[in-house]
Amino acid sequence: MTNTNTASSPAFTLTIAGSEATGGAGAQADLKTFQELGTYGIVALTCIVSFDPKDSWNHRFVPVDQQVIADQLEAIQTCYEGQLSTVKLGMMGSPATINTVATALKSQQWDNVLLDPVLICKGQEPGHALDTDEALKANLLPLATFVTPNHFEAEQLSGMTISSEEDLIAAAKKIHEISGAAVLAKGGVRIAGEDAVDVFYDGTTLEVLREKKVGEVAVSGAGCSLAAAVTAELAKGASPLEAARAAKAFVTEGIRNRVSGKTPFDALWQGGRR
Repeated sequence: MTNTNTASSPAFTLTIAGSEATGGAGAQADLKTFQELGTYGIVALTCIVSFDPKDSWNHRFVPVDQQVIADQLEAIQTCYEGQLSTVKLGMMGSPATINTVATALKSQQWDNVLLDPVLICKGQEPGHALDTDEALKANLLPLATFVTPNHFEAEQLSGMTISSEEDLIAAAKKIHEISGAAVLAKGGVRIAGEDAVDVFYDGTTLEVLREKKVGEVAVSGAGCSLAAAVTAELAKGASPLEAARAAKAFVTEGIRNRVSGKTPFDALWQGGRR
C-alpha cells in the first residue's frame, strides 16, 4: 500500500560527493549522518577514493565519468522534483565535475546549498588540484548558501594565515564577504588551546562554538559529518545558527566514540551519541 501521508515524510537531503571505501568520510559519512539525524539521504557519486595500504595509506583517486554524474543527478532531480531542495556539495575532484554539477544545480531552485569546499585530494596532481580549486571558487561558491571550510580551506578562501581564534573569526567574516553565504569555519584541533573551536558568521550573527578537544589528532570524517549534519538540520527547518550548534554537538559525540582500524587515523562514528 502506498503511503500518501506527506505530513509524515522525512526531509530529503542530497550529497554530491566522493566515495571513501573504508567508510570514514565522503558519501558514506554523509549518508550515515543523514540517517542518524532523521532525513532521507540520497547520493550522487563524483569519484572513488580508496586508501592505499601499500603506500602509507595515501589516496587513490578515480573520477566518475561526467555523463554518469549527469545521469545520476538527472534521475535524482526528476524523481524528487518539488520535494528535494537541500544539497550538500563535497569532493568534486575536477573542473569538469564542478561544471557538470553546477549545470545540474542551476536547473532548479534550492533552499539550501551547503558547500564543504574540499579543495585538494592527496591523490591528485598539484596543478590539477589548483585548477579544481579555482573552478570551485568560480562556479560553486556563488551558488552556496552555507560554507563549511576547514582550517586549510579557510586559509585558501580568505587568503589569510590562521593561527588563532581571532584569525579564524576574521577569516569567517572574509569568506562571508566573498560568498554571501553563512560560514562555519572549522578550527578543530588546529587552533591551540583546550577547546576545539569553530566560528559561525552569517553577516549579522557571530558565534564561537566550543567543545573540549577529544585528543589532539584530526579524525577522519569529522569535517564531512559536520557539514552533513548542518545540511540535515537545515533540511528539517533549523536556522543556520541552530544547524551549526546541533552539528557541532553531533560531531563531538562522534569523535568521542570514534572507531579504529589499521589506518594511522581513527574515524568518527555517526552513531556516537546513541
